[in-house]
Amino acid sequence: MNTVKHAVIPVAGFGTRMLPLSKSVPKELLPLGDKPAIQYVIEEAIEAGIEHIVLVTHGQKQAIENYLDINFELNTQLEAKGKTELLSKVNWLPNNVKVSAVRQGKALGLGHAVLSAAHVVGDNPFVVLLPDVIIDPFITDYSRDNLVEMIANFESSKRSQIMVEAVADEDVHKYGIAEPLESDSSSGQHNSFAVKGFVEKPDLADAPSNLAIVGRYVFDAAIFSYLEKTVPSVGGEVQLTDAIDALISKYGVDVYQMKGQSHDAGDMITYIKAFTYFSEQQA
Repeated sequence: MNTVKHAVIPVAGFGTRMLPLSKSVPKELLPLGDKPAIQYVIEEAIEAGIEHIVLVTHGQKQAIENYLDINFELNTQLEAKGKTELLSKVNWLPNNVKVSAVRQGKALGLGHAVLSAAHVVGDNPFVVLLPDVIIDPFITDYSRDNLVEMIANFESSKRSQIMVEAVADEDVHKYGIAEPLESDSSSGQHNSFAVKGFVEKPDLADAPSNLAIVGRYVFDAAIFSYLEKTVPSVGGEVQLTDAIDALISKYGVDVYQMKGQSHDAGDMITYIKAFTYFSEQQA
């Protein structure tokens, strides 16, 4: 039985890589085809059995909460005009899915953002979904299997799971890279194996693999205690990878090598490519 029902989605960033588009519109609401980027991420979570979405946000991102809320006036207008198809499109969030929002306050890094959700998540296991990483929903053989399998692996092994994707050699320096425990190490789960740790943005010559963190995590609530103890790095940010390293030393952590393809919607050039691809798929 799937006990992972909470998803933490950090949306407090200013989206500086997407300026000027993100000056007044949160980057998470920028369109990919006929939907905003964050909708694909939430739909992915829902299809994996998530029932509580926790947005880690700040005061300038209320448009995201509004998008996920019910607009009674709009609903009334659409109903009066018999536009049932449009009505279903704007009310896509299932009734059994709850959305909460917590304020991060200060921008102190991804680790701090995840920790900000601790009082809502409590002692429950949870997933973390980065909203500018979109798993391709059009590859029908794979589209929603990844998060489902990660959660299944977690339920079976009780070890936190981190999604990785093989990247080209010339891109290794852009990512956090996994260091496998053994070259042929396997936990016997779907696409999953143990790691020693992660190296942040290494030169190719120093990289332990070409497996880059994608932006999907499944954690036991124990990660919160490690985040509380994590010393901020240069710049005052609490790094999630530092807490993961501590978690590895005590409990072990597995990486899950994803199937299909991911799209980066957080950088102007890659966003334009993703927008073009999504639009073509929906044409």
